[in-house]
Amino acid sequence: VVENNNQRRKLPGVDQVLRAPQLTSLVHQWGVATVADAIRSIQISERDRLQLSSWAMEPGHYLEPITTWLRTHVGHGYETVFNLTGTVIHTNLGRSLLSEQLMAEAVRVATRPTTLEYDLRTGRRGQRENIVEHRLKLLTGCEAATIVNNNAAAVLLVLNTLAHNKSVPVSRGELIEIGGSFRLPDIMERAGCRLVEIGTTNRTRLSDYANAIDESTAMLLKVHPSNFHIEGFAEAVATRGLKELGKKS
Repeated sequence: VVENNNQRRKLPGVDQVLRAPQLTSLVHQWGVATVADAIRSIQISERDRLQLSSWAMEPGHYLEPITTWLRTHVGHGYETVFNLTGTVIHTNLGRSLLSEQLMAEAVRVATRPTTLEYDLRTGRRGQRENIVEHRLKLLTGCEAATIVNNNAAAVLLVLNTLAHNKSVPVSRGELIEIGGSFRLPDIMERAGCRLVEIGTTNRTRLSDYANAIDESTAMLLKVHPSNFHIEGFAEAVATRGLKELGKKS
């Protein structure tokens, strides 16, 4: 034990390594705290190695292992891979990819001043959503539109805007929970609408929706089950059927 302790004492101190001229640029680029973490991590392996060898790395020799450690643990974070899973739009691999043309346009508007909130016609401040709202209305025929960066926010906004203090029928087979703790009943409660459960877990008919509609009903909610599905003795109502029912009600 005494011999091992003597061997480990050969390791230079963290401060001594940080002061090595060879590491000046790394410390400037990554910061003292990050490089110090790298040194401590490397010295854990060095202590194990010194049980078999009497040679200890000099402070200047830490440059290469620190560089490797930084690339692995801090670097870009996300590595480019091949998607060979058979799932084209894979949640764990970045989902839908952006085209080079779209990315070039994103770089253009992100690296230059733009009319994000400026109306060239009036010379006054504008609304940043005007352009996208106008285009979405043309594409979909909707009355109004906005953009958020995740489905949970979109569901919450739609329910709160169109169904606050009103009833929303949902099939029991679609009261799902997906990744990120998205639980539909909780989202509906937060939005301030009343959940009306209809049908059963495995079978919900169009008549179940029709029977649930009354003067307090704000909308009919159809939920995509993500990667959850029921096989066998099951029945669900297609979106088209709900659309036609909504028009009649």
